[in-house]
Amino acid sequence: SISIDRLYFNLIMTTLITIFGILFAVVVLVGFWMMSVYNGLVRSRNSKDNNYSQIGVQLTRKYELIPNLVKLAKGYMKHERATLEEVIQARNMAANANAEISADPGNPDAMKKMVAAEGSLGGVMGKLFALSESYPDLKANQNMMQLTEELTSTENKVTFARQAFNDSVMTYNNALQVFPANTVAGMFGFKEAIFFEVEGLGDVSKAVVTSDQKKDLDISFDDM
Repeated sequence: SISIDRLYFNLIMTTLITIFGILFAVVVLVGFWMMSVYNGLVRSRNSKDNNYSQIGVQLTRKYELIPNLVKLAKGYMKHERATLEEVIQARNMAANANAEISADPGNPDAMKKMVAAEGSLGGVMGKLFALSESYPDLKANQNMMQLTEELTSTENKVTFARQAFNDSVMTYNNALQVFPANTVAGMFGFKEAIFFEVEGLGDVSKAVVTSDQKKDLDISFDDM
């Protein structure tokens, strides 16, 4: 009887050890899987943010060129002050929005402001170039032609960088949405990214940032 009881006890202990061993192995495997998914999401997010930095560099160059163009146009387009002021205002808003999103590329609200500001800037720049057609002396100016060429080249670089950024946003968002990785994303607070798509004129009034940023980046039309 004692041997039977001991055998029964050993059987129960062996079973319990096996169950706990299996559970421990499952927990370890799930832990490694979650760590792998988490690291993958972090790498995807960092790649996306780094791609925005490439856009930011080109946009900064663009925002440096625009005041030079307006200053030059100011000498010829004396009756277009309102349009030139709109260009400077839109440029300032876009420069501030770019500073904000560059500081925190993962901020969806900052990206929305950037998209709105770039859309508005594109609209007023288009208006400026359309009006410049009525000023042949301005169009023929060597400095104007050089600035226009530099702006066009920079804008093309922005377009290529934006495409790379949007591709990385797509990859990142897909990683967040697929099951079961989406459960890990939800647990650790990963949020979907916003595409950088400029359509229409946008709303420049939404591109508002801190007074410190404005102090550093704003340019006054009257000071030009």
